[in-house]
Amino acid sequence: MKLILAIVSNDDAAAVNRSLTKERFQVTKLSTTGGFLKAGNTTLMIGTDDDKVDHVIELIASQSSRRTQLVPSATTMDVGMYSSFPIEVTVGGATVFVLDVDRFQKV
Repeated sequence: MKLILAIVSNDDAAAVNRSLTKERFQVTKLSTTGGFLKAGNTTLMIGTDDDKVDHVIELIASQSSRRTQLVPSATTMDVGMYSSFPIEVTVGGATVFVLDVDRFQKV
């Protein structure tokens, strides 16, 4: 048995969750916050059999797209003034961890 932790953007979380539950995977959803852009993320916990891990990852990948986004950036000029201009960063996609489960029990 495996535990899959998938960290996805809040923008993609509903679609990922929907596709997993449609395929009858049980999903636990946690609200989390990313460190880089301080943007909201969702961490999904999915327990599954070893032979279904690749299918779960395919479902996650199909619903969590990488895209670019403009975010404000501030720089300091020599005279102490600040200038703000947008920079383009890549957001979205998913970070997936697959962990071994020694024991699983519903009580």
